Amino acid sequence: MADTKTLGESLRLHGVSRRGFLKFCTATASMMALPPTMVPAIAAALEKAKRPSVIWLSFQECTGCTESLTRSHAPTVENLIFDHISLDYHHTLQVAAGDAAEAAREEAMHENEGEYLLVVDGSIPEGNAGYSTIAGISNLQMLEESAKGAAAIIAVGTCAAFGGLHKAEPNPTGAVAVSDIIKDKPIINVSGCPPIPVVITGVLAHFLTFGTIPELDEYGRPMVFYGQSIHDRCYRRPFYDKGLFAETFDDEGAKKGWCLYKLGCKGPMTYNACATAKWNQGASWPVESGHGCLGCSEPDFWDAGGFYNALSIPTSDVSKLVTVGVAAGVALGAATAGLNHKTKSNAAKNHGTVTVDDLEKTS
Repeated sequence: MADTKTLGESLRLHGVSRRGFLKFCTATASMMALPPTMVPAIAAALEKAKRPSVIWLSFQECTGCTESLTRSHAPTVENLIFDHISLDYHHTLQVAAGDAAEAAREEAMHENEGEYLLVVDGSIPEGNAGYSTIAGISNLQMLEESAKGAAAIIAVGTCAAFGGLHKAEPNPTGAVAVSDIIKDKPIINVSGCPPIPVVITGVLAHFLTFGTIPELDEYGRPMVFYGQSIHDRCYRRPFYDKGLFAETFDDEGAKKGWCLYKLGCKGPMTYNACATAKWNQGASWPVESGHGCLGCSEPDFWDAGGFYNALSIPTSDVSKLVTVGVAAGVALGAATAGLNHKTKSNAAKNHGTVTVDDLEKTS
């Protein structure tokens, strides 16, 4: 049955204090880059808001996006599920299975038609609909059925937002993004592999507060989280401006925290909040840990090359070098080094990537 309680009533029912509620509102304002003066307005809106029904569909994915959600700390996943939304269907988190699970999805769609949020993670194998099915229903059919009565759709993760790994060449399943199929509903793309936990919950919090989707960029991503590049927010940016770059991962420049662009960092071409929101409750993020940005929140990042060879680059020549004994190790090592060097030297040719010199001309 549809939940008729307001969010305020639900919070009081769960023993949430007024102080705890205002703390949540303050965290929500911070996530949405709103001034502290907006906290009372957020509190008033949430107090009267109805708990929205949420249906979460998982298609071609690795469960990394769900793992990311369960590690959110502002607000926590427990807050979202039990206090702020009604998560009525989720393969991984729900107790029900089999017919009972599908009955829960159908009931949520019927009881909350036109009002529920549809969250999707994973790409859809449009070119081979039978490749991935749930309860005998293809991913494509389930998405189309569930989207009909949704108020809005949140595509969580790069696979749902842009096709992700599965869409990489040669794309054997004909994988596509949610937006390639659904054209008549507002779609919010929360890209990343996986997305930052507080970005997922921040989008949900925005919908709870205002009843609308946030301002989006050209790729359908929330501007508040994807409005600036990693490069612009990176603490290593001053070293870039001074022309100080690490040449290897263990040289003196790397030890001093110099810019990692020459090592393949895609920060200048990647838009996300990693440098400010960070991971593991704000403990760190990849560049702070010494590894350049992979550009995982951008379209087609798997085929863009960089640190790793694009999937479209054949490796058969390397495998042919494998023989017996020490000679095999030497040959394979040399071949791998050659391929890595080739990949780095050609990185600028992939998907509009620019060189250091190009960046310096525009800085």
